[in-house]
Amino acid sequence: MIRFVAFLRGINVGGHIVKKETLQTVFTSLGFKNVFTYKQSGNVVFESDCTDTSELKPKIEKNLESTLGFSVPTVLRSMEYLKDLAEKEPSKFQNIEGTISVTFLPSPPPPAFVSLLPLTILKSTAKVISTSGNEIYSVTHGGEKAACLTRLWSQS
Repeated sequence: MIRFVAFLRGINVGGHIVKKETLQTVFTSLGFKNVFTYKQSGNVVFESDCTDTSELKPKIEKNLESTLGFSVPTVLRSMEYLKDLAEKEPSKFQNIEGTISVTFLPSPPPPAFVSLLPLTILKSTAKVISTSGNEIYSVTHGGEKAACLTRLWSQS
């Protein structure tokens, strides 16, 4: 069994409120094991025999949409991948003051976006500072949330 984290975009925004029990039921009905949610974040941890995220992702998105009545874009990462990321990536940012955040993307950002880095987000203390694969790294000061990066990405 492989342990995954499903990052569910826009799950508890825009008037949608989805209880963790509903998410657990949806994921359990797909045959996943050891399903649990992380706080009210819309992130679901689960185990699956299937290792192919390109097979898992549409299955999850289809079931969420049919159950909830709205589309839920989903980004999947294996727990092993996230552990590697947590161990390796921070060394790149040792000399940066502020809070480093990572935004998980379904695909690599386009070269036109990357060419703009570092990119300060208007009306915010957030600055996109780097990309690596399917991730965007940002630094924030003064308590700004990295959620604004998701909005930025969806508009690019």
